[in-house]
This record gives sequence, structure tokens and C-alpha cells, in this order.
Amino acid sequence: MKENYIFYTFLTFCSIEVHQSLIFAMKFDAKSLVSTMAKFDTKPFVSAMASIMVMRTIKNELIPHELLSFFQCGVGHLSRRFSPQFTVVIEEFQGMARNQVFEAAEAYLGTKATASAERIKVSKADDHKDLSFNMDRNEEVSDDFEGVSVKWKLICIQVDSSRIRHYDNDSSAVAEIRSYELTFHKKHKNKIFNSYLPYVMEIARQIKQGNMAIKIHSNEYGYWNREPVKFNHPMSFDTLAVDEKLQREIVNDLDKFVKAKEFYRRTGKAWKRGYLLYGPPGTGKSSLIAAMANYLHYDIYDLDLAVVGDNKSLKELILGMSNRSILVIEDIDCTIKLQNREEDTEASNNGHKVTLSGLLNATDGLWSCCAEEHIIVFTTNHKERLDPALLRPGRMDKQIHLSYCNFSAFKQLAMNYLCITEHELYEKIEQLLGQVEVTPAEIAEELTKDVDATECLQDLIKFLQEKKMIKEEIKNEGNVKEE
Repeated sequence: MKENYIFYTFLTFCSIEVHQSLIFAMKFDAKSLVSTMAKFDTKPFVSAMASIMVMRTIKNELIPHELLSFFQCGVGHLSRRFSPQFTVVIEEFQGMARNQVFEAAEAYLGTKATASAERIKVSKADDHKDLSFNMDRNEEVSDDFEGVSVKWKLICIQVDSSRIRHYDNDSSAVAEIRSYELTFHKKHKNKIFNSYLPYVMEIARQIKQGNMAIKIHSNEYGYWNREPVKFNHPMSFDTLAVDEKLQREIVNDLDKFVKAKEFYRRTGKAWKRGYLLYGPPGTGKSSLIAAMANYLHYDIYDLDLAVVGDNKSLKELILGMSNRSILVIEDIDCTIKLQNREEDTEASNNGHKVTLSGLLNATDGLWSCCAEEHIIVFTTNHKERLDPALLRPGRMDKQIHLSYCNFSAFKQLAMNYLCITEHELYEKIEQLLGQVEVTPAEIAEELTKDVDATECLQDLIKFLQEKKMIKEEIKNEGNVKEE
């Protein structure tokens, strides 16, 4: 008898809304459902169903709609009041602008949707490296943060497109209003607001930066090119042919810079860092810049001073750079003739030349603090030609000498070109590299002349021996002249 009562009560509850009873019925096949119903007396069930139909008719026909809505609102308010759950609504738009929290949630939940959602959307933009995953409408995703369970749901309300704002001046209007609902236990409100949501924002920032393809920008007519080129340079610190110790030093310095936001703020300094790369041609200065950009995932702004009209244009170009980017001025000693500080006054009045003081003010003056995470890289083959004011700490914080190829750099080149880590000829090559001056570019050229590793290394030894002989001949000629 008790079982009958429970079963009738359950079926009666499900029959309040027709679709709920259908969902319940779909969970069983027809044979199982009929077999189960046959075990019970159905008269009480039929009577209950008839009563429910009568009550629904009274509700729909006799009770005013306004009163019914007021009652339902009150019941909803009471249920929320006594519910332990708390819900945060994150709408897509904040006024006329996109809500940054919504965008962050969208990026963050894309990493969670593949694990717990039943339906997801996948897409790929031209300037993205990887596929992007997003929740589909009305899907739910669960997450856990420091032991706190939360639930996200994407709410999409279809509306008349004429009532919706246009986004980014698009000619087609958005046909739905979207928002995220974040639900969690009330007792965790402080942790969600103070820790979880900032965590979501930070992870989303990292995801967006990691997914965006690196771009290289060039300047012309006083502006950065509106269509930067995708930077596909494959160089990385894993393949960069420089001294192993120097490489670790550079990577550690970059890591410290990226994590030093609070340090720069606390010490009152602009969040930027300057590097001077100097050494003979062919020693890997451009390759090092490419490795830095790929490692940090920073855009590159390749500044050609020869096409910059004056100091004002230079300042506007640097202000036009994005955060998290690298400003590169290659061969700074010979792209233009930077007039020294004594000559700057006359040149500035002329208004048609970039001066040394203009460059210093743009990269290290008051305007330099208007952006964050800027790395400034100057390259030169002749460090001695540069004005000392350009090299002082705070402008060029780290000066990196890229010299001739040593055995550590050679081993990396051999790994890159020949896919070998050891060889019986290595000892002879190490000895010769200590006696001659040869650039990594010259070594690389020799390693591409033959497919067979042994023949390549034998040719390299001949090349190094010839270099050694030429060096000795020059030395002997010098001794003869002195006598």
C-alpha cells in the first residue's frame, strides 16, 4: 500500500506539466512501463489526474493573470530566500560596450566545456593559432576552485533583432541576448568575488594571448601599418645557437621581467626593459629577437628610423604600440645619423629630424610609462659608436654580447642541421673553434652543404683549418712590417 502511494504521488507530480511526464516516460521502454503499471491499482491515479485537470482549469479561467503572477513571484522570492544557492548574472554587454567579465568567462569556459558540456561550439579565426571551443546555449559546465564547486550556464534569449544593438558596427544585428549564470553556495561569496573571478580573468587573459598569432608591425608615413604580417619565424630558445650559459641568463631575465609588474609599480618605474644586442654580423642578433618574441608571445614593432619625420612622429609611433610587445631598432648606429645632445636644439627647431634626445624621451621619458610590458631592443655591430647616454642603465638595462661561435653554439647548430649530439670529429672541431673566429652563420652555411653528417663535419674542419691558416698569414705579415 505504501509503495502504491509513493508511485501515485510521483506520477501525479510529473503530470503537473505535460512535458515532464513525457520525459519521465521516455526513460522506460513501453513494455517496462505497462508491466509496472499493471502491478498497481490505477483508480486513485485516475482520480488524482481528474482533480489536477479541474484545478488547472480553475487556475487558468477564474484566477486573474495579475494575481497569479504576483503569487508566482512571491513563491519564487521565498524559494530564493531560503535556498543555499547564490547566482551571479554576467551579461554580454555593459551599456554599449562588451562586458570584459563575459569575454573572460567565454574564453575560460572554452577550456572546460569539452570535459563536462554535452554540446559545444568550435571555431577558428584567422589570427588564432588553435581551435576555439565554446559552450552552446543553455548548456551547463561545472568547475571546482580551491574546493568550492560552481556551476556555469549560458543563457540565450531570442529577441526581435530590431531591438538589439549592433556590435562593432556590424550590419547584421544580434538576434539574442546572452548572459552567463554562475551559481554557488552562499557561504562562498567572498571567495568567488575576491579570488575565483579574478582567477578567471587572469586565465582568460593568458588564453587569449597564447592563442593569438604573433604579428610583426612596420612603420611607414608616420604610422604603423594597419595590416601587420603574421610572424612565422620558427626560431626558439631550443634551437638558438648561442652559448648555453648566456641563453639561460637571457631566459631567466625575461621570466623575471614578465613577473615583475608589482615590483615596477612599487618602485615607481615604467614596466619596460631595454636590451642592447651587439657583436659582429652573423652572430644571431635577429635570431635572438625572434626567439624572445616566440618565448614571450609578444608582437614585434620593427621601427625604421629612416622614415620617421621628426621627434613628434616618433613619440606617436611608440604610443601606438600595444602592451606586451617588443620595439626593435636594428643597426641603430647606421640607420640614421643621430645628432648628439649638443646639436639637438637647432635640429629640433627645424622639426624635420629625429634627434638623440627625441629618441631618449620617447623610449625612456614621461611618455614611456603610458604602456606596460614593453621590451626595447637595439642592435649594433659597433657598440663603441653609440652615445653613452643611450647605454646607461634604465635605458639599456642588459647589454648582450653575441660573439663568434664557440663549441656550445656549434653543438646546437649540429643538432639543428644534422640531428646529431655526438660525433668522433667533435674533439677536433672544438679545438679549431678555440683558435679561429667564425660566426654561427658561417658554421650553418657549411652544415647545409651535404646530407651526410660525417662529410659535413669533415668539410667544416677543412673550412676552419683554412680560416686558421689565413689568420696565421695575416699575423706573420704584421710581424714582418713591424720589423
